Amino acid sequence: QVQFVESGGGLVQPGGSLTLSCAAAALKFFDFYTLGWYRQGPEKQRELVASIDKAGRTNYTNSVKGRFTISRDNAKKMVYLQMNVLEPEDTAVYYCNAPNLLRVNNYWGQGTQVTVSS
Repeated sequence: QVQFVESGGGLVQPGGSLTLSCAAAALKFFDFYTLGWYRQGPEKQRELVASIDKAGRTNYTNSVKGRFTISRDNAKKMVYLQMNVLEPEDTAVYYCNAPNLLRVNNYWGQGTQVTVSS
């Protein structure tokens, strides 16, 4: 069973920065998957925030463009999300996953809580 382990969340002030990490050590052929960061805020549906494909091409939801950067380290089987100029609206539990895997298995890790508050 594939497992994603998220870390790096915490409490940060508006305008602050935070870097999230996701380990996917058990994901076979990691290099070939598009990877994504998702988030779910209070009373909101889970949404895809950022993605990065095998060639390093990235996509972001409009609300985080210019503020968030997704990256990957294939040798370490890690995915990162650098978050800058954080806003209260960014408060959510953040998860990593592979969109293609979600087509087959609706499995999610524990996620990591990001709280943006003064």
